[in-house]
Amino acid sequence: MTEAPRVDIPELLRMIPIFRRLTSEALEIIAPLVIPRHFAKGQIIFLEGSPSDHFYWVTSGRVKVYKSTPSGKEVILEIFANGDPFGAVAVFESTPYPASVAALEDTKCITLPSEPFFSLMERHPALVRGLLSGLTHRLIELTNRLAALTVGRIEARLARLLLKAAHDYGQAEGESILVPLHLSRQELADMVGTTIETCIRIMSRWEKENTVHTIRDGFVILRRKHVEEIAKL
Repeated sequence: MTEAPRVDIPELLRMIPIFRRLTSEALEIIAPLVIPRHFAKGQIIFLEGSPSDHFYWVTSGRVKVYKSTPSGKEVILEIFANGDPFGAVAVFESTPYPASVAALEDTKCITLPSEPFFSLMERHPALVRGLLSGLTHRLIELTNRLAALTVGRIEARLARLLLKAAHDYGQAEGESILVPLHLSRQELADMVGTTIETCIRIMSRWEKENTVHTIRDGFVILRRKHVEEIAKL
């Protein structure tokens, strides 16, 4: 982990949803507390069980939140991108981080030490409302995500995952959807609770059927309606 080059911190804060309601004066007050960070692809940001003394927000790139099973297998819980917070609930509860976080690609974040940030929230109620709104949204997403892992066949779970990624990050190209999110077959398998062999088999079949095409920096959904039908199984 390294400090990022000097940037316009108030402008960076405006990219984060929970800070958008604050005045320019309030952003200037917060700015001295902000620590920009850069994480290389694959770098661990924090581990499950480590002290939760900083808030984190993604400003560019993507991170994965995951837990490790006793057998050493990773289960990816969520992927966060621009503007998303992570680790906030643990900081509020003063408990260790309940999961690990690592960079899926070169990623920039901003961090705020918890104690000074708590003091700021006492003085700026709008910040509290914004943070609660963001946390509620993430809690709903995580609940839906966990439900999707336990409902339907593996192929349906994988289809739902690709459709969610298309919704969050997709770029329409005619009738196709380009999703610039690179996930290895192992990461896809971890996210839907299956083996890498099963994931490879499904993705290979979809490739042959011209349903989903894997590219270097992500994938392309070529037959969205077909993927939506699979997701209902």
